[in-house]
Amino acid sequence: QVQLVESGGGLVQPGGSLRLSCKASEITFYVYDMAWYRQAPGKQRELVASITSLGRTNYVGSVKGRFTVSRQNNRNTVYLNMNNLKPEDTAVYYCNAKYNPTIEINFDYWGQGTQVTVSS
Repeated sequence: QVQLVESGGGLVQPGGSLRLSCKASEITFYVYDMAWYRQAPGKQRELVASITSLGRTNYVGSVKGRFTVSRQNNRNTVYLNMNNLKPEDTAVYYCNAKYNPTIEINFDYWGQGTQVTVSS
């Protein structure tokens, strides 16, 4: 079955760094647009960073210059490098894979999430 498995979350002090990984199984990975979302308690789920099948990236303004999203298609893996972490980055981070080439074909998969806690 299709799986997206995140890893790399944990507890880190403000100013620290983490790298999140998301490995996909049972999808044609290179055609999918990949993204990282996060959700903090009491807040809506937020798109943090995305990378298209062609490698174009986008970031929410609050993480620009601090986070970097990348992908390695030969490993079916997308990464989120997070630097200079702030307490406001604390959330559950989710990996998303999306493929919607036609109105009839619309695939959208989610990982289970990984907790990132930034605290002193």
